[in-house]
Amino acid sequence: MDTNDPLDFEVEDDLLKCPPINNKRKKIIGLDDLLKDHYIEQDKLLEKRNKQKKKAKTKAKKIESSYDDEDSKEARLTRIVEKCHNQLTAFGEEQEIPPWGVKVFGDKKAFPPLESPDLGSCNLLQSFLNNKLNSMVELTADKGDIFLEGLLVNGWLSKLAYLCGHVEKTVAIWAFNTMLYSSKEELCNSSSDFWCAILSSEKEVDQAPVKVDWFPEYMDIRRALDIYGFLFKFSSSAKPNNLDSDIEGPPQNIRAWIRCVTACCLIRSKKAIFSTVEAEEIVEIIICLFLDRQFQGLLVLLNDCMEAIVNYFTDQEWCSSCENIAKFIACRVSKDLNCIQTIECISEANSRCKQLRSAVAYQTLLSCFDGVCYLPFSYQVCVCLCI
Repeated sequence: MDTNDPLDFEVEDDLLKCPPINNKRKKIIGLDDLLKDHYIEQDKLLEKRNKQKKKAKTKAKKIESSYDDEDSKEARLTRIVEKCHNQLTAFGEEQEIPPWGVKVFGDKKAFPPLESPDLGSCNLLQSFLNNKLNSMVELTADKGDIFLEGLLVNGWLSKLAYLCGHVEKTVAIWAFNTMLYSSKEELCNSSSDFWCAILSSEKEVDQAPVKVDWFPEYMDIRRALDIYGFLFKFSSSAKPNNLDSDIEGPPQNIRAWIRCVTACCLIRSKKAIFSTVEAEEIVEIIICLFLDRQFQGLLVLLNDCMEAIVNYFTDQEWCSSCENIAKFIACRVSKDLNCIQTIECISEANSRCKQLRSAVAYQTLLSCFDGVCYLPFSYQVCVCLCI
């Protein structure tokens, strides 16, 4: 009996039984196995690297292909541009493009005298002459124009007109002529303010109306332009020199003229001063003023006048008048940068201005394609208008 064997009672008691001894030996890992595992891991890393290189190469090919596509597109665009250039050259030799701008004013005429013999007999001046305080002022009828000039400059003439509710014919004509023909800037501006104030009272609903015995007519407006030297028959196809020169041009009174025309157009609902044909001619004149570079400082006044005159027409008149104006402008303005500037000068402030702008562009294109205009530059103008 082995001394290590359990006793009889130990065999019978489960609690005293010893767990069986595991005589199984652990497997010993050899060097060959470690080397084999190392080579397997190396193969996996190499395969992973090869996949990454393959993906990078595929991506590089795609990028290179996209670059090739861009190069081919650029080359195609270059060929198209060269083709267009050759086609333009085929129409004629390249010529220097002159700048836009025309001289719409020529030689001025002598301004009419501002003296008004009937001014001394007007009721406004007589009321001052018959006043007791006149003994202190010593106002006489022959100095009435000087007295009224003082009232005009100080703004009292318009206040008296509102107070009396009346502007006499002699006073209205005198103020109108002073506005258009006075060489004194202060008098010119004050007369313009007076007439704009009187005309604006006609369109105010909640303001007491001022009775005006005399309103200017279109011939009065047109006569002023003629005296200023406006070229009603000018041709923009000529090549004027010194477009930016201030030697020649309209007098300073042209500002007052533009303001007066604007004010006359705004009272259409109360007083129609211009006929439809006359209003069409005014639009044409304003567009021509836009083409003179000397008016670059008056663009705000010109735009306001343009908006006022296009809104002067009734809905029934505007459709045909818009077409008439567009045809006139297309025929009168040469097919160079001037015709493009003509379209650009018409603002898009309202629907009528947009309609007029489109109509002028359309009629200009028609005049380019009707066979009359075949110059090389006309082809370039057509391209610009289409764009």
